[in-house]
Amino acid sequence: MSGATLRADARVREAARGIGARYGVDYTDDAAVTALLAERRKSLETEQRRPAAYLGLLTLMAGMFLPFGISLSPALDAHLFAVLGAAGSLTVLGAALLVHARAQWKHALRNGPLAGYREVLGVARAHGIPLAHIPPWLEGRTTGGGGGGKGAAPIPTYPPVEPAPEAPAETETAPSPSATAPVAVPPKPWAVSYYERVADAGGWHDEVGWLLVLAGGGGVTWAATVGTGVGYAALLLVPVAIWVWLAGRRQGREKEELREQALKYVEELEAAQAAGGRVPELSPQLRALLDDQQ
Repeated sequence: MSGATLRADARVREAARGIGARYGVDYTDDAAVTALLAERRKSLETEQRRPAAYLGLLTLMAGMFLPFGISLSPALDAHLFAVLGAAGSLTVLGAALLVHARAQWKHALRNGPLAGYREVLGVARAHGIPLAHIPPWLEGRTTGGGGGGKGAAPIPTYPPVEPAPEAPAETETAPSPSATAPVAVPPKPWAVSYYERVADAGGWHDEVGWLLVLAGGGGVTWAATVGTGVGYAALLLVPVAIWVWLAGRRQGREKEELREQALKYVEELEAAQAAGGRVPELSPQLRALLDDQQ
């Protein structure tokens, strides 16, 4: 969300400045917001890599797998209750460390200037400004697949606001010096629409090809072992597998070409939004594509 887009609506501009005053950030300043997002994202990644998280995971795994070693070691079997007590203690300690690490990460995500920025985005959406793309990390969603799930800190939802009344028409015929032409938003090319339809398709050719090869090899082995010539007919599955692999490769090349055009379209939308244009929200396929680039 660019500062020009926020400033275009006087009500959103005043709300953004009021929220910014509480957090000490000018959310209409693109440079300040860019620096803020970069710093907070790095800080959140650091929170997720704290030693407590790794130590908690290792401790939890040790507590869960320790009882399985009783049957493998006579020494552990001789101290059954002590081993089970140690396993329970390690499990509880590991879970506590993971919960603590998760709580620290949530606190860093939900508080501070990031919370204010999400408020600004929520206000903008309530005033009819579409949010083209919301990075998964900003809401605490998992990456990949469009960053599915609600997230630990979703963009707040506010009641829709009625559009501002249009200003009365100017009496003079000459345009006002301060008037600015609306920013042109690029139309969605056909190739991008087609990419959105096929982005989630495919991905099964390699697996099916190998299954056909294995089935052909199994048929030949059965024919050679039992002495039945019918099993050799399974060799026909091998060229079918090759055809499936070639079809998958052709589809992969086509999707890669469409992917490049989709990326170009998204970049054009970002440029239009940075210039103050109101761009449409990205589809789940384009959001997933943009998430993979980050």
